[in-house]
Amino acid sequence: MSFIRTYTKPKVFGLTVLAALVLGALTGYLAQATDQAWLTTTLNQVGDVFTSLLQFTVIPLVFTAIVVGITSLRRLGTNRAARLGGKTLLWFAITSLISVSIGLAIALIFSPGSGVQVQPSESAVERLAARDPGSWSTLLETLVPSNLFAAFTEGEVLQVVFISVLVGFAAFALGDRAEPFVNLTRSVFDLIQKVVGWIVLLAPIGVFGLIGTAFATYGNSFVRPLFSLIAAVYGGTLLVLFVVYPVLLRFVGRVSPVTFFGKAWTAIQFAFVSRSSGATLPLSRQTAANLGVDQDYASFAVPLGTTTKMDGCAAVYPAIATVFIANLFGVELGLWQYAAIIAVAVFGSLATAGTTGWFTMLTLTLGAVNMPPEVIATGVAVVYAIDPILDMVRTATNVAGQITVPVLVARTEGLLDDEVLNAPSEPPLLSATPRTPVPA
Repeated sequence: MSFIRTYTKPKVFGLTVLAALVLGALTGYLAQATDQAWLTTTLNQVGDVFTSLLQFTVIPLVFTAIVVGITSLRRLGTNRAARLGGKTLLWFAITSLISVSIGLAIALIFSPGSGVQVQPSESAVERLAARDPGSWSTLLETLVPSNLFAAFTEGEVLQVVFISVLVGFAAFALGDRAEPFVNLTRSVFDLIQKVVGWIVLLAPIGVFGLIGTAFATYGNSFVRPLFSLIAAVYGGTLLVLFVVYPVLLRFVGRVSPVTFFGKAWTAIQFAFVSRSSGATLPLSRQTAANLGVDQDYASFAVPLGTTTKMDGCAAVYPAIATVFIANLFGVELGLWQYAAIIAVAVFGSLATAGTTGWFTMLTLTLGAVNMPPEVIATGVAVVYAIDPILDMVRTATNVAGQITVPVLVARTEGLLDDEVLNAPSEPPLLSATPRTPVPA
């Protein structure tokens, strides 16, 4: 027990993850340099097991969190709940607009992809071309499931979000008559949180396998030509993460960025490692509560943000990747195409719901600027090769934004408890799993 207590201390856990990151990179590089196939296979298996553990929790987490979150707003009243929902969506759009603007500015200044010569394998191009691209018609067609249970069994996150919202508002409208169902859903959410808490403890092992696989698979041969894209994406997302959010927190939320990152770092770190906003949801929700956000509102806003608010995947990255692909193939983009990139980032966040959100959002953006189908397929195949490297910082930025917006809205609505904000708190899910608040 003393080992567990020591291991779960934020500094110890953070250093362990960092050590696993470095060790995984070195092991992967060694496997690639010495052509040790068995080592590459082992690293891949370790990463796959960790990823599978995370993925199987996403669907039940999304459903239970959204239902519980919507019903939790009953205590705040119908009118206030509607106002909170509107403000939350407005801030989602504002931060997306800022993020995509930063992504475009970096892409235009540094022109990633210019002079780069990369040829993906034909099999990769064909495989990605066969996937359903992002489009508004596809979004609308796949939003409503034809089979309730198929949406869950097939992992259709966007459809699960749609079902969750409907069920949540139905339970909200029914009030006390839906209380047995809400209590059951809340208990399932608590159970899933407990499971995620155990998975969080395996993060160092998972990051060792995931980073190791990336280095063993790609090495320098593919990463070096694409370094301009990597640098641009990391530069843009880190600018949003460490400049935009702190400025908004300081001047709108009246919250110290030091306090924010001190309490949010575990969630941001786990998002970087896991590459999953959905799996990080319990940590994000509890972090918002630890920052003083009213727990009922946090239970609504954070799950909503987890599925629809992704500044890394849906704003910074598509903007930079679209310009990168255009430069790669010598395609000139005009003013209206840059405007289309911004519009898609602000209004297309729903299309990013799920673990393949980056693919949907990127192809949606490429289609909006009228890229030829063959350029889209080939360009996506190029960036897909280094996606694990990019996805880490994208997801960390997503999660930070999903926590930041509830803090901003809570402050403007008088739902931010400064006493809780300034009080020390345990890192979410490392020491214990707090129960979901029961509406009064």
